[in-house]
Amino acid sequence: MDYFELFDIPVSLEVNKGNLSAKYFALQKQYHPDMFAQATEAEQATALELSSMINKAFRTFQQPDENIKYVLQQKGLLEEEEKYQLSPDFLMEMMDLNEQLMDAGGDPAVAGRVQLSVEQFKQAIYEPVKTIIANYQEGITTKEELLQVKEYYYRKKYLNRILAGMK
Repeated sequence: MDYFELFDIPVSLEVNKGNLSAKYFALQKQYHPDMFAQATEAEQATALELSSMINKAFRTFQQPDENIKYVLQQKGLLEEEEKYQLSPDFLMEMMDLNEQLMDAGGDPAVAGRVQLSVEQFKQAIYEPVKTIIANYQEGITTKEELLQVKEYYYRKKYLNRILAGMK
């Protein structure tokens, strides 16, 4: 059973969070290990496993990047320790951005310009996959489209790593 089946929601790259909390609490109430105190060991183990899976699924659905990662992994398009190769052009852009971030130092004017540059860059890497992510449909979205989402995932992950190093 995957996370989407568990929560009884359609597979999506962008989970609708509207009823997610209600489903989470209902599932936790149904499968919480305390509810199985008088059950057999096998039933207790199953409840513990399901409770853990419910927590992991909820955390995944709450974080858009983790949700994208999960769907790509489910489709066999992304592996946990994959050595994904980003394009040299992208890496050069990242080097330039990293240099700008380092040069910004404590100067608020420079930092403001760099922050604007970062936001524009985030938008630029998201724009090509925006409609794919928003309109994902199981069995209709193509492998090629999902590979574009994978490229976006790794670009954003790289950018986030640079930004985290600057804090």
